[in-house]
Amino acid sequence: VTHSVPACIGSVSMNGRQLRDESPVSIFAVNRCYERAQQGTFFDSSGFAALVREGYKVRTDVNITLEFRTTAAHGVLLGVSSAKVDAIGLELVNGKVLFHVNNGAGRLTATYEPRGNSSLCDGRWHKLQANKSKHRLLLSIDGHSVQTENPYLQSTSADTNNPIYVGGYPADVKQNCLTSKSSFHGCLRNLVLTKGHQAELFDFSRAYDLRGVFPHSCPGDEH
Repeated sequence: VTHSVPACIGSVSMNGRQLRDESPVSIFAVNRCYERAQQGTFFDSSGFAALVREGYKVRTDVNITLEFRTTAAHGVLLGVSSAKVDAIGLELVNGKVLFHVNNGAGRLTATYEPRGNSSLCDGRWHKLQANKSKHRLLLSIDGHSVQTENPYLQSTSADTNNPIYVGGYPADVKQNCLTSKSSFHGCLRNLVLTKGHQAELFDFSRAYDLRGVFPHSCPGDEH
């Protein structure tokens, strides 16, 4: 066994003596147990999950799907960048979802703003799809879509080569397609990146760097 148990443990005794867990000698990646929990990964707004250490190549086409729930109006959802300007980014800003892409000729943004009294920061699960197809962007939230198109038709490829950062990113890492530095507070699940016919479901427990992220459960009732 090379990983910790994804569960709650309590009332531990050794040689008939109960161990106290209020003041441990050391602690690492341990969160409190929740009376009610659900499937998902909890981000506590202090860090991020880093995936694909060798770097993710977006290039001409990528389709991103995920589910999120939060009560915060600001927060990074996902970013992939490069040493140049090429990058993609997903973020919550003032309760809106922004999908940014830079193919090298300037940043292009698709923005989804909830209608009427509806909110994306209501603590309920919302389904997100962000699709980049050459110079075209499509952003869909709960089945409602917005589209935008790059006027520079010859600019079609985002030549990224950095890791995927989810929920935030380190202070010393440059993100060319994110305007927010606020780490995400809430839960994410079912992150899938698809290129062509190849879809990859990302398991946050296998991230090469996790900070302030608890990959096996999400607090709260299912909505």
